[in-house]
Amino acid sequence: MRKLLFPIIIILAAIVIVARLFYLQVIDDSFLKKADINALKIVYDYPERGYIYDRNGQLLVANQPSYDIMVIPNEAKNIDTLEICNILEITKEDYIKKLEKAKVYSPRLPSVFLAQLTKTEFAAFQEKIRHFKGFYIQKRNLRDYQVDFGANVFGYIRQINEMELKKRPYYKSGELIGMRGVEQAYEEDLRGVRGVYYIQKDKFNKEIGSFKEGIYDTVAVKGNDVTITIDKELQKYGEELMIRKRGGIVAIEPKTGEILALVTAPSYDPSLLVGRDRSKNYVRIDSIPGKPFFDKVLQGQFPPGSPFKILTGLIGLQEEVIDTQTGFSCSHGFYVGGRFMKCHDAGTWNLHPAIAKSCNTYFAQTYMRIINKYPTSSQGVDAWYNHLKSFGLDDYMGYDLPSGQKGRIPTSDYYNRQYKGWNWKSTTIVSNAIGQGEVVMTPIQLANVMCAVANEGYYYTPHIIKKIENKQIDKSFIQKKQTTIDRQHFRPVIDGLEEVYLSGTASRLRIPDITICGKTGTVENFATVDGEKVKLQDHSVFLAFAPKENPRIVIAVFIENGGFGATWAGPIASLMIEKYIKKEITRTDLEKRMLEGDLSANYILKDISDKQQEEKERLRRLEKERLLKLKAKQNGKN
Repeated sequence: MRKLLFPIIIILAAIVIVARLFYLQVIDDSFLKKADINALKIVYDYPERGYIYDRNGQLLVANQPSYDIMVIPNEAKNIDTLEICNILEITKEDYIKKLEKAKVYSPRLPSVFLAQLTKTEFAAFQEKIRHFKGFYIQKRNLRDYQVDFGANVFGYIRQINEMELKKRPYYKSGELIGMRGVEQAYEEDLRGVRGVYYIQKDKFNKEIGSFKEGIYDTVAVKGNDVTITIDKELQKYGEELMIRKRGGIVAIEPKTGEILALVTAPSYDPSLLVGRDRSKNYVRIDSIPGKPFFDKVLQGQFPPGSPFKILTGLIGLQEEVIDTQTGFSCSHGFYVGGRFMKCHDAGTWNLHPAIAKSCNTYFAQTYMRIINKYPTSSQGVDAWYNHLKSFGLDDYMGYDLPSGQKGRIPTSDYYNRQYKGWNWKSTTIVSNAIGQGEVVMTPIQLANVMCAVANEGYYYTPHIIKKIENKQIDKSFIQKKQTTIDRQHFRPVIDGLEEVYLSGTASRLRIPDITICGKTGTVENFATVDGEKVKLQDHSVFLAFAPKENPRIVIAVFIENGGFGATWAGPIASLMIEKYIKKEITRTDLEKRMLEGDLSANYILKDISDKQQEEKERLRRLEKERLLKLKAKQNGKN
């Protein structure tokens, strides 16, 4: 046996070596390709990006041809720089800078020299391309928007930057990638798969055909088309209503969680971020007061105001500290914790009229009963928090758009830190009852709360994807999420929300033949101007669903500096509901007033405050940079 051991080892080693050689030479030729890289030209074939359709099959985003000038730096020799600069309308300095950038990426591999040529520019360069060794044309596809709205929904595409290239190895320099909105959320589905062709060159650097008869070439695969949940006409109408105003609108189908409209204002035409002027237009849009790139529905955080009373009432019923007949006396407000909490009305109200009249006293008393039910205020706050958490609050909610904020629902830990060493109690934090205090929410969270109310206790995660070609959507979007509130407590609250339209704060906003349940809100608003805190016009908020039975739409409207909830947010919400359900507007006078309404003057102080804050931030960054340089200089001396 010992005599056979050595020959066996030799034979096994030989088999391993032969197998490895066979794999390298026949199966995997990557080492050969690397060795022959100077004799190969790699050409990529970029696929069409997937189309985007609305929920009714209307085309929203398609593609248009574009042409990039590519360069392989090591081959770009003996170039008439004056001629190429004249054709491309760039300076010699630009030419040198672009070539150097390409060299940094790779001297031997192609990268983008000049992106997104028009057909005219492409034709002029194509005619002379034989004179410019190392340069060639790469055809791509840019977005072709079929509508001039929905920019925040779609997002945009741009060239991937160097930092992103390091994190995302699939991409090559100069490739396009989705940013924001649907383009970013569903980038991997929309982008498709690029094709690649290896072209053999001879010793004179002339192309002589496909490398190894094209066995390594791959064909580009078009991106998947996607259908989103947005209703094209409703989205358009919402953006029209928000012209010369700031804020957001979100409409959701409560039975599915599908987002019907997602409006942020101010907005912009999505086609402005296509083509050679994309960067210039981006800077211009970014400088517009009101921040068009900031999606106020997903990212805007503010105290929810009176709509939060819906939750206070539901938790009060669930915790059995009130019932539908419990009444509280209100004298235009009441004293609590040494201060007076104002209210618009006076009387003794139970739940139904308290919701309709938005009585601060009623809900403040209910809130204190919730907290005081437990042995300690900490336990009471945490019980309250757990109910709110079940509505998706204090969380990103899991929707499929890339931007967002989680808002804030304070816990006992929060208050123990805020009031360290103090004996805080329900009277200390009673402002939470009416959606002021420390409670902060986003408009989409508000809308989701109303979905749970409309469904009498459950909701689906809000989402914008309806269908992906050749693929299933995320299963989490079709899973019910149950709140901690028992179903029987929702119907009396819903009746109260209907009364808001029948005799309450929205009685002038009724729609013929449609029963609406809603809640107005007015949120205090402050800014710092010249170092002083200044009270601005209140924010206008409205939350609603319709019809009352078998609801088809939930809507949340937030108008910055719009005043009372029934002044701007309420009318806009009712018009959106009528547009969606009836497909036409019968209250044309109201529509005219909302379409022509201009709140620009209300934003003057806010814009001054924003500019001052931006200047402070700029000076702070400069000072930080100066200190870092000084520290580096001192370390260098040491």
